[in-house]
Amino acid sequence: MPSFAPSASWEVLRRRAELFASLRRFFDERGFLEVETPLLCRDSVVDVHLEPFVVPLLAEEGGLRYLQTSPEFAMKRMLAAGAEAIYQVTRAFRRGEQGRWHNPEFTMVEWYRVGDDLRAGMAHLAELADRLLGQVPREQSYAEAFRESVGIDPLEAPDEELSEAARVRGWNGSSHDERDDWLDFLFATVVVPSLRADVPILLYHYPASQAALARLAPDDARVAERFELFFRGVELANGYHELTDANEWRRRAESANERRRKRGRPPIPVESWLLEAMEQGLPPASGTALGFDRLVMTALGKESLAEVMAFPWDRA
Repeated sequence: MPSFAPSASWEVLRRRAELFASLRRFFDERGFLEVETPLLCRDSVVDVHLEPFVVPLLAEEGGLRYLQTSPEFAMKRMLAAGAEAIYQVTRAFRRGEQGRWHNPEFTMVEWYRVGDDLRAGMAHLAELADRLLGQVPREQSYAEAFRESVGIDPLEAPDEELSEAARVRGWNGSSHDERDDWLDFLFATVVVPSLRADVPILLYHYPASQAALARLAPDDARVAERFELFFRGVELANGYHELTDANEWRRRAESANERRRKRGRPPIPVESWLLEAMEQGLPPASGTALGFDRLVMTALGKESLAEVMAFPWDRA
């Protein structure tokens, strides 16, 4: 095909549009309000592993802005201001993510509903998966999947056992290695490939150290009320029973920045509109982010994002 043309076929692009329409009907039927938030913001998610694009502006235009890695911060500000059930279809941007299942610019669907807990958030995602993929996901805890594939309890194993398990499977670390590095490596190289069934899988109760912006489980502080959807070996969605404690959010953000500094990465500002909103009061809610391009890829049985996007990075 000529280099100026879309990399996806017209048949695929039509199916993509049909899935978009079905997704919007799903949320409309459940009373969600579709919203829009800025792509360029002064705030950005503070994460050890996510690198935002930084856009320098003239001082009179407000200084630095970040292209958003997700609309999370702005949508949670809406919750604090009175929103009850909202969703958004938007573009998101992440540096250093390019390949078969990654594109620096991609389409994300994100939603929040006040009053939902972990189980309600998982049930809602399962309903959406059934609508778009035609299958209801099966559920399994993170620890159970880890034990079955790696043979180690990720919540109880000492660091030495995890590091050795990672090393024998090809881990080449650094002096900054820590428990989550080994967990992430084993999860990506051993656990996820073991999930390659043609049935979507919802994993839940991730280790507390990987809570991100999820609250910890009230009956087991070792795990977080976080869940992820996988299909055909690909992560499609990540959800939380949302953290509402502003002081805990600040502690986690400062810890993430410290880990970023150790890895030679610039810190992300901790002071933010979201922190201010949380200090005023963020209502209990569940939230989920879905990679729409990946969903289309797996739903249609394609092997790469380039087959389901009009203009991926090398054609943008």
